This record gives sequence, C-alpha cells and structure tokens, in this order.
Amino acid sequence: MKLVFSPKCLEYGDPYHLENPGRVGKAREILKGLGYEFVEPCPATEEDLLLVHSKKYVEIIKRGNFFDPDTPAYPNIYEYARLAAGGAIKAAEIKGFSLMRPPGHHAGRNGLALGAPTLGFCYFNNIAVAVRKLDLPTLIVDVDGHHGNGTQEIFMGDPKVRFLSLHRGGIYPGTGWESGPNFVNIPLDEVGDEEYLRCLEKGLKKVGAERCEVVGISAGFDSHAGDLSSLGLTPEGFRRIGERLAEYGKPVFGVLEGGYIGENLARSLHALIEGLEG
Repeated sequence: MKLVFSPKCLEYGDPYHLENPGRVGKAREILKGLGYEFVEPCPATEEDLLLVHSKKYVEIIKRGNFFDPDTPAYPNIYEYARLAAGGAIKAAEIKGFSLMRPPGHHAGRNGLALGAPTLGFCYFNNIAVAVRKLDLPTLIVDVDGHHGNGTQEIFMGDPKVRFLSLHRGGIYPGTGWESGPNFVNIPLDEVGDEEYLRCLEKGLKKVGAERCEVVGISAGFDSHAGDLSSLGLTPEGFRRIGERLAEYGKPVFGVLEGGYIGENLARSLHALIEGLEG
C-alpha cells in the first residue's frame, strides 16, 4: 500500500500543540525506513469541499475568520486543509493511505458537529470529501479513540454510506452514544485488543458492512495504549483490524486522524497495512 504524503503538511502548527508537525514527521521517518513508497497529493478543489461542507463554512476557513480554542486559525490553514483533503482523495483513488494532517473526522457540514464544543483539530472532513467524490456504496470504519461526530453528521441518512465508530465513551466530543439506520456507534473503555476486536465484529455485522463496495478507514492511532484516548490497542490489534477488513475483498483506503506519539503511530499503521495486505 502506498502512502500519500506532502512535506507541506509539516510546515504549519505549534510544536507545543498536541496536533503538531512532529507526530507525522516522526512517523514518516520511520515508515520511510521500512521501505514505503510515498505519493504526493494535489489540493482538493473548492468544489470537492462543497460536496460535504456548506459554502459559508468553507469561506470562514478560507478567510481564517474563526476562533476555536484547540483548532487555531493558522496562517494559510485553508491551503493546508485543502491539501489534507486532497490527500484523502488521492488515497481513495490509489487504494492507499493518506499520512496527511490536519485530521478531519470531527468537522461537520457547518464546522461544529452534533453539538461538539470545538472542532477537535479538524478543518475539513477529509474522508467524507473522498467518499463523496468516489460516489460508491462505502463502509467507513472509524478506529480513532474519539467519536467521528463530523463524519456521522455528514452521512446520517445517506443510503450509499455506512459508518461504524468504536471510540472511548465519556470524552471529547461527548457524542457517539446512539446508533441509527446507517451508522453504528460502540462506546468503550480501555478494553484491549481482544474485547475491541469482538466489538468490531459485532459492529460490522450490525452496520451491514458486506453490502458496501469500498472500505474507508478513519485511522486514528490515539486508541493505541498510552495515547490520548487509549482503548488499550497494540500494533497486533491494528494488524488484526486490517485482516478483518480485508476479508470483504473490497478496495480499501485509509486516512490519518489522531495519534500523537509518532513511534506508536508508525508501528501501528505498519501493522494495519500488513493486516490489510495479508
């Protein structure tokens, strides 16, 4: 599996912010040493962004006319966020993995999603843009330790998309307690690999995963043991997640969400890809 990456995504941000350039930079360095091939993305167009976001919201990000306590209006953030969305589009096209920042799964149609207090480091919903652009029946599996509230909001009621999120209950964004016709939420504690995989299996059956033609992974590695929203997962757990999703025999692509310890991010992403590739 090829990795989609541009060094431009390391040019912005505060090194002391949790979502900082170092987390992806360190992961890229390790993955490069493991022999991965990297592919450069093109920025998403405004038309691409408008597939999932309102014109008003896109303009707010473009102008930097917003204040969010954990999602700063960095200089040129619109361009960096467009490039991350473009990375997701490229990953979907080549069946690869986008190792780009900023992440995206908390961004709803108009920004804040489902009553969340902040944007959660996200500007545009990268995986949602890619899925809408593909326009195929798609299963999105969100393995980030936080609920993908923006992705759920965007696709609620969409007959082409099924959404499954396994996440830590009772933390930011405070959503993801209930399920609906085309989305399944499984809030968890720090359960570890075996219980997580049991819940994944239950969720895949409930969401009707077998009816989809493409699998998109919102791959947040903050669910790794010791990270921000640990669910007790290890690289072996991520490998088995990949193996399970590969069983559908469908095209798979992935998009980076959280994961704030670069070494763990790299090891677990490598394991996930090994599982997907068999």
